Amino acid sequence: MTFKVGFTLIGEPVGKGRPRFARQGGFVRAYTPAKTVNWEQEVATAAREAMGSHEPLESPISLYVRVYKSIPASWSKAKKQQAISGFLRPVSKPDIDNYIKGIMDAGNGILWVDDSQVCSLFGIKEYGSPRIEVTVMELLP
Repeated sequence: MTFKVGFTLIGEPVGKGRPRFARQGGFVRAYTPAKTVNWEQEVATAAREAMGSHEPLESPISLYVRVYKSIPASWSKAKKQQAISGFLRPVSKPDIDNYIKGIMDAGNGILWVDDSQVCSLFGIKEYGSPRIEVTVMELLP
């Protein structure tokens, strides 16, 4: 039987930020922005809860990610309705791959042994109640 697990994170989604650099004592140090670190910790916590006592998967993985962004408050009622109906999609930053990369990194050692196991990927970015829905399935022959 194929193992399947999913979870939802409520709140405005966060894309993985680019590494930042700082000088310290004549050296340059790279660090991940705090907003990204906090978001990945939230993803990891939700993933641990969803996995329960199940060990990280070792097989090839299929990953499904649905990103729901808030509809801008400044939009007209007509434009908001178009967004709700799916006619308008968020074509703004962050890119969908930045959302997915944060989820993949946070899932290492929890959902799967390493994110290199993700062999099938589906992502969608749309408007709605802000959240991210994640589903992970084993890919078996």
